[in-house]
Amino acid sequence: MDNDVYGHVNNVVYYSYFDTAVNHHLISVAGLDIHVAPVFGVVAETACRFLAELQFPDVIDAGILVERLGRSSVTYRIGLFRRGEETPAALGRFVHVYVDRTTRRPAPIPDAIRTALEPLCCPEC
Repeated sequence: MDNDVYGHVNNVVYYSYFDTAVNHHLISVAGLDIHVAPVFGVVAETACRFLAELQFPDVIDAGILVERLGRSSVTYRIGLFRRGEETPAALGRFVHVYVDRTTRRPAPIPDAIRTALEPLCCPEC
């Protein structure tokens, strides 16, 4: 379903890849339980620069940097790469705002998540 009628991955699918890359990191490194966590990130903003076509069944690798780590939000820069290539096919920007599950109001980023994100902070950002 990823390929569209033009024979390449449709632009909206790239955003799904960004979301998957970020959440995979948060689940595997920070131990985020997306079903019960009292505080979790919601997407507030996304952007993408398309640089090359991706096509199913390409294997895609994602690289993640943290551009900004605030009190209740984080801005990611994400690169999508066709496996084995050094030049990205797409560059994304993805902002999570952390909210309380019950009130949906902004909340501080949980310590476990902050600890998982700090090594990804971009030194020149």
